[in-house]
Amino acid sequence: MAKQNVAEQFVDILVRAGVERLYGVVGDSLNPVVDAVRRNPGIDWVHVRHEETAAFAAGAEAQITGKLTACAGSCGPGNLHLINGLYDAHRSMAPVLALASHIPSSEIGLGYFQETHPDRLFRECSHYSEMISSPQQMPRLLQTAIQHAVGRSGVSVVSLPGDIADRPAPDKAVETALVTARPTVRPGDEEIDRLVRLIDAADKVTLFCGSGTAGAHAEVMEFAEKIKSPVGHALRGKEWIQYDNPFDVGMSGLLGYGAAYEATHECDLLILLGTDFPYNAFLPDDVQIAQVDVRPEHLGRRSKLDLAVWGDVRETLRCLIPRVRTKENRRFLDKMLKKHADALEGVVKAYTRKVDKHVPIHPEYVASVLDEIAADDAVFTVDTGMCNVWAARYLTPNGRRRVIGSFSHGSMANALPMAIGAQSTDRRRQVVSMSGDGGFSMLMGDFLTLVQYDLPVKVVLFNNSSLGMVELEMLVAGLPSYGTTNKNPDFAAVAQACGAYGVRVEKPKQLAGALKDAFKHKGPALVDIVTDPNALSIPPKIKADMVTGFALSASKIVLDGGVGRMLQMARSNLRNVPRP
Repeated sequence: MAKQNVAEQFVDILVRAGVERLYGVVGDSLNPVVDAVRRNPGIDWVHVRHEETAAFAAGAEAQITGKLTACAGSCGPGNLHLINGLYDAHRSMAPVLALASHIPSSEIGLGYFQETHPDRLFRECSHYSEMISSPQQMPRLLQTAIQHAVGRSGVSVVSLPGDIADRPAPDKAVETALVTARPTVRPGDEEIDRLVRLIDAADKVTLFCGSGTAGAHAEVMEFAEKIKSPVGHALRGKEWIQYDNPFDVGMSGLLGYGAAYEATHECDLLILLGTDFPYNAFLPDDVQIAQVDVRPEHLGRRSKLDLAVWGDVRETLRCLIPRVRTKENRRFLDKMLKKHADALEGVVKAYTRKVDKHVPIHPEYVASVLDEIAADDAVFTVDTGMCNVWAARYLTPNGRRRVIGSFSHGSMANALPMAIGAQSTDRRRQVVSMSGDGGFSMLMGDFLTLVQYDLPVKVVLFNNSSLGMVELEMLVAGLPSYGTTNKNPDFAAVAQACGAYGVRVEKPKQLAGALKDAFKHKGPALVDIVTDPNALSIPPKIKADMVTGFALSASKIVLDGGVGRMLQMARSNLRNVPRP
């Protein structure tokens, strides 16, 4: 039996850790690892056209599965291309192991061709970034990298010179146990008791939820019922907390809607559950605030806290629910539910009025029709920019759908690469890339990856021939739009030239049929929809300090936008509100 080399041992360890795919672009320093993948039946190489796509795809797969994923780039420019996608994965708390192959070890520090220092370069976007300098070091270092990625929910980077990867692995390498799942964290009794006292003393409590409420929907609902609390959410909390929620008051923040802003400002006690909500201008400064988070570094960095609780949201609520007193007074909750329904009623007509005649097509209308037609367990990947707005306001969560995007890092061009990673986990599940024309064209080369692997991703392209969010930012600053116009091709024709299904939609009456036909197609498909560039959106509450650095405008060309089926949910929740 031939002796293993370091690359083969490296790949074996990845397989033992549950990694099923390695996304990347081949290159000379990476050749030993790629060849080891070729010969290992437990893992596949996914050849993308750009390493940034590889990192985005790995991050998306990790968010969908909750398991460790991996990507790779060859030395120098190859692994540098990973960095933007790794920043996104790290800020999304996705467990990703990145392999940055390196120049020959004897040449490091001597200005060799394509020399960089990846072990230094990736430190800001990872929990762990180190270089393997000898075969004996590799197993323990890779194990440490895996445990950082899984245990701390983020990125680890391993730099591996190509010559080291090709050397014989050490004899009798120790097969150490690998950590592949995170534990739950329960707060101490003292913190629980202090939080109970705060809750019992408050007449009006509001819960504001983020992605840390994943897996805790039942506990949040039971808790809200017991303390009669309205429940708002941040964008990353939408998919986990909005569905089957009779306490829903919408979303706060720059893409917000409904009464979440009022609920967080008119309460006596605001409880932040599993959210690192970044926009402190939307948080109150004159109410008591408690925060529960499994990441202690998140506690108190957005607002002044009266109580910080380090713990998993579900475990914390399981401790709280039997201890807090049941509140009987629903006045505050009912008032916020009524405000929420009224707020949605005021804007919902924006996407229903004369939509069958409006050309270019309202993007709100596109999003609402997409929401109706898409599968109940669809995965939506969402481009940064106006697609974020339409996803936030029109996609209806149900506990089975997933909505992922660059919600913390805010990168363009994320939707298509993320769709590659999401679809690679399950070819039978519907994956929809909600792409803007700017983001899609930035990494358009990886549409060829869909064709190469026959991945049945459906790209729904909101094509307004502009960088819409940037135009709105310029309006806010009082500047004329400049450098924001895109001269686009017929993207449907481009898709067809690539060997995929493509259709162009210019009239609203064509939309539903075009989407249904694309979704029925067994392979990759692109629906190029010409949308109105003047259809932009603003949040429900605007203050001067919210304007800086983001697209907020009261210009007449700005539409406030509808909110899809959320009005129906709000009306349903109001059925139990006592009438005067």
